Amino acid sequence: MSAVARAPRARTDGGSSWWVYAAVAAFALLVAGIFLSAFLNSIASSWFGGWLPDGYTMRWYRFALAEFNLGYVLWVTVVVGVSVTVLSLILGVPAAYVLARHAFPGRAPLLLLLVLPMLVPPITYGIPLAAMLYAAHLGGSLAGVIVVNIVPALPFAVLIMTPFFEQIDPNLERAARTLGAGPVQVFRRVLLPIALPGVLAAGLLILVRAIALFELTFLVSGARSQTLVVALYYTAFAAGNRPAQAIDAMAVVYMVTGLVVLLAALRFINPVNMVIRVRQ
Repeated sequence: MSAVARAPRARTDGGSSWWVYAAVAAFALLVAGIFLSAFLNSIASSWFGGWLPDGYTMRWYRFALAEFNLGYVLWVTVVVGVSVTVLSLILGVPAAYVLARHAFPGRAPLLLLLVLPMLVPPITYGIPLAAMLYAAHLGGSLAGVIVVNIVPALPFAVLIMTPFFEQIDPNLERAARTLGAGPVQVFRRVLLPIALPGVLAAGLLILVRAIALFELTFLVSGARSQTLVVALYYTAFAAGNRPAQAIDAMAVVYMVTGLVVLLAALRFINPVNMVIRVRQ
């Protein structure tokens, strides 16, 4: 009598994966410890030993606001981030739709070209790009900082939005066309409302990248066009003696700004779904 072969049952006890959870927990504790240490030092009146500061004060934030021109730096950061996000979406969303709906020769190399600015270290193409912007009299200006941030942000927007458009049923577009809608109406009134969560997620993630992008912004920015991350670098490493507590206060503002935007982005998107299906 023949026996029915049974597939081995998958283990469900999770005993072999405990080290994964331990590694994640250790990494989370390390990051939390760094942030907590910077935050405590930023509100410490003095801290000469022990686990906690000797006293607490908010004067280091007031010092950073006055001495490091933190208010103006935050305004520049917001202007750069919002401008880069809006321009990248205006250009990237239609490009992502074309890549998602049309198969054409050279599509795969084009996608590879879009990935390159995110794979190649920014400093490798940042120096010639900065030289070109200075030759065009955009170096040191707010416009130059926006342009240089768009270079990696635009491919990022295209690569995020392409899977969203691929998941939308093309029959919805055909039905709209049969009812008399033109291409612009179909895109504006049918596709965009469906893809709106993807647009919001892409915009928030681009904003996070613009806030955190250091190399390209550092090469192009001037005294009046520094974003928060570049101003933090100058504050920490420029010549002169500055209170460590004030530098940590500026670092806390930077970390909180990026964290808030990142958490808002994760509200709209699952990073596991950010995968491009390249059609050959």
